[in-house]
Amino acid sequence: MALTVAVQMDPIQAIRIAGDTTFALMLEAQARGHRLLYYTPDRLSMQGRRVTARVEPVTVQDVEGAHATLGPIERIDLVEADVVLMRQDPPFDMAYITATHMLEAISGETLVVNDPAEVRNAPEKLFVLDFPELMPPTLISRDKAEIEAFRREYGTVAMKPLHGHGGAAVFRVTEDDPNFGSMFDLFAVTFREQWVVQKFLEKVTEGDKRIILVDGEPMGAINRVPAKGDIRSNMVRGGAAGPSDLTEREREICATIGPELKRRGLILVGIDVIDGHLTEINVTSPTGLRAIKRLGGPDLAVSVWDSIEERVGAG
Repeated sequence: MALTVAVQMDPIQAIRIAGDTTFALMLEAQARGHRLLYYTPDRLSMQGRRVTARVEPVTVQDVEGAHATLGPIERIDLVEADVVLMRQDPPFDMAYITATHMLEAISGETLVVNDPAEVRNAPEKLFVLDFPELMPPTLISRDKAEIEAFRREYGTVAMKPLHGHGGAAVFRVTEDDPNFGSMFDLFAVTFREQWVVQKFLEKVTEGDKRIILVDGEPMGAINRVPAKGDIRSNMVRGGAAGPSDLTEREREICATIGPELKRRGLILVGIDVIDGHLTEINVTSPTGLRAIKRLGGPDLAVSVWDSIEERVGAG
């Protein structure tokens, strides 16, 4: 059954296809005979409960620099699409939240992946707090006295923005770090919301594992090791990825959170695990599919589309 698939994403001309999960999903959809329509979030409009977008038909090929061919712009009612992939990158800001509200209006008729209401209700560094037994000690606060007390209890901590992404503004702060005051001031003027303070996991130097779950089931993983002199393992920050199997502890983590992910309609999720501790549950635009395949793992775009087609067929 050929589907019409609308892909809401960042500008397609600027993506780096070698590591782009959205592009992997588009390649697989096209291989299955589905029609692809591309648009950026600024092309969304809403009048009453009607949600429209100015889209461009797109064909894709796995050739860097010539990866997308766009057709003429047309305006469509998004309920005409069978599937909408909500795949723009964070920041998880008011623009992102607004897009979830708009797409929620069509989610009863069109399958939106991931479910926009659940994406909105599961901020990645807050949703994870539903599973404190799986996490390192974590504080969400912008209160200086609370943060100082947490540092006295746990020593070295990691500080990062609550709605940050891609490893931006992640700092290691020791218990007696003389830069803490200045760092607190910087965070306080930069971020209006609370931020994350987490016991620092020294074994991050051995890797920060990204595990992909599809419909709540772990399907593949890579281990990302920080570059020398950095604590951030994100590949966009210079982290090196290697193939990885799941440990017994990591399977336990997936078995614990998997049913809730499936209940929420979060089809494609990427979790981060350091030294057996769950640190994030990524639901907005999780990545890792192309790296897993490149390093000898399964093509998880196949699993994602199997799940999507099953849901559309059941609907």
